[in-house]
Amino acid sequence: MSRQGSRDTAPEIAVRRLLHSSGLRYRVNVPVPGLPRRTIDIVFGKAKIAIFMDGCFWHGCPEHATQPKANAEWWRAKLSKNVTRDRETTDHLLAAGWTVLRFWEHESSGDVARKIQAALAAQQSSPREP
Repeated sequence: MSRQGSRDTAPEIAVRRLLHSSGLRYRVNVPVPGLPRRTIDIVFGKAKIAIFMDGCFWHGCPEHATQPKANAEWWRAKLSKNVTRDRETTDHLLAAGWTVLRFWEHESSGDVARKIQAALAAQQSSPREP
């Protein structure tokens, strides 16, 4: 598992390329404020928008998740902890005033980029608190 890539995955890069080519600038792999050892895949800091590109296997996609047969109990516990950690991270960021967007690796990069752009546009059009 230590060799499993956790950043710069193909779906992440495809989405980042589309966002960058449309003129948007962002940060990548930013630590989650207040939660050690957790990072946000794509961040729009001023707008406080956090984007996560979740892998189907590691994060329990309802459509594509699989359960390994070898060492099944260990894997079930491991993958369950991942899903719980994702929920905790999302709840933590929402409580801190962030907008959290989560996408699955199988989603179209074009659709994901459009949803992110829509969230940014909605954030910019809403009145800001003083």
